[in-house]
Amino acid sequence: MAKYGSEKIKGHGIPEAMEAVLTTRSRIEAKVAILKPLSAAIAIGTGGPFGAEGPIIQTGGAMGSLVGQFLSTTANERKVLLACGAGAGMAATFNTPIAGVILAIELLLFEFRSRSFIPLVIACTLATSIRAILLGQRSMFSMGNVNFDVLHGLPFYLILGVLSGLAAIVFTKVLYWVEDLFEHLPIDDLWHPAIGALGLGIIGFFVPRVLGVGYDTISDILNNNLALKLLLIVAICKALAMVISLGSGTSGGLLAPMFMSSAALGGAFAMVLNLIFPSLHLSPGAYALVAMAAVFGSASRATFAFIVFAFEITRDYNAILPLMLACVIADIIALRYLPNSIMTEKLARRGLRVPDQFEVSAMKISRVAEVMRQDVQPITETMTVAQLAEKMGRGEPGYNLTQGLPIASADGKLVGIVTQGDLLRALEQDPKGSSSVLDAGSNKLIVAYPDELVHDAMLAMVKHNIGRLPVVSREDPQKLLGYFNRASLLAAWSRQAQEETVRETGWLHLWRKPRKT
Repeated sequence: MAKYGSEKIKGHGIPEAMEAVLTTRSRIEAKVAILKPLSAAIAIGTGGPFGAEGPIIQTGGAMGSLVGQFLSTTANERKVLLACGAGAGMAATFNTPIAGVILAIELLLFEFRSRSFIPLVIACTLATSIRAILLGQRSMFSMGNVNFDVLHGLPFYLILGVLSGLAAIVFTKVLYWVEDLFEHLPIDDLWHPAIGALGLGIIGFFVPRVLGVGYDTISDILNNNLALKLLLIVAICKALAMVISLGSGTSGGLLAPMFMSSAALGGAFAMVLNLIFPSLHLSPGAYALVAMAAVFGSASRATFAFIVFAFEITRDYNAILPLMLACVIADIIALRYLPNSIMTEKLARRGLRVPDQFEVSAMKISRVAEVMRQDVQPITETMTVAQLAEKMGRGEPGYNLTQGLPIASADGKLVGIVTQGDLLRALEQDPKGSSSVLDAGSNKLIVAYPDELVHDAMLAMVKHNIGRLPVVSREDPQKLLGYFNRASLLAAWSRQAQEETVRETGWLHLWRKPRKT
């Protein structure tokens, strides 16, 4: 299917959905929506150590993209539909609608706006409701009452966060190292999944629990039904089976195998501490859940989504503090040593830059009045083209036509604007320059207002293909207040950069006594 159908079905699918957003204006081929679930079903049904969630997310995204291609939509609207399909797939798989919304925002939308948030919430709500009708309202993982022991266990959750961050680094680096090994094999790509299946079969022969989705094993780990020795075996062998199978290009989801391996790691961590310090009485199920969220959250750079995901699984408010602490500690470790996430490494190797931060643009928080120029003086409408050219030739201040000059009437009212192009055209038609600057320029003005956002003024410049806007009063549209140009745009960015980098003197510094020289 990958060789003769579409290479987009290889792997776990989420990077391919991200690539569609970044490179093809959110267009996904129809055959991906058919081949991805079919190939994943074959791989998982024959024992592949994958989850169904990755293929479902990609398939849902493909279906959303197809709806956007069928209807008349913009590229951004199509991106929202793609994210709605992907988020709905995540929500319906695990019965976690809030996590589905957040995951789509963090990994696919790269924005948080009402135009995308509202349809995304609707899609995830409806998908979860349909799941409840078809499969019931129980969570994908069953978990009994667990004692998270928040205050007593916080130091140990902090240590677990460090271990989870290191595990995320190892997962990511080993997975792509195995992919590189397969790519360098001197045989056709068609045989790579077969070789991966052979390695999986050898591991599965000795440890059958690594075969298949493994949701029942994850539930056993969360409910502390497995011994320490088996936890260690599952943690290592499931991870090994996953990187061999997924690295070979087989179609399947990444979440379930990482969940199983990291949950086993967290449970084993608690058991080992209980053996060393019997008085601790740590709950292996609690630490398994926290590690499950921390490892995948930090590896995928979707920490917030998986904090909420783990909470939605347990519906236990006592899990919030351990999840928050361990997940952000793991994220700090991963950010320090992983330049790209497990989702974006493949895209980075193809030269694609994936947004990894959400921040408000400087142009959407600055007003025109804050960055407009106020040193531009208008020229009179009676001035001739020749007079203006002469003043420019002498280099008189205030007569620089690089950005155009506003034209005012005798009573100071704004009546037009003249640019360098206008001046040259007028001199070509009349070398003597006897016409007025108002005749040479334009009296159909595109203006900005001082209370207008810089972003809106920029859009007006782009729409009309001009490089400057006179700023006028809303009460009196002929009253010139300032001048907005490309330099004003840079000023808005400069202000934001200063707020990011310039450190102001604090009170503590003022209290320090100056040193004697």
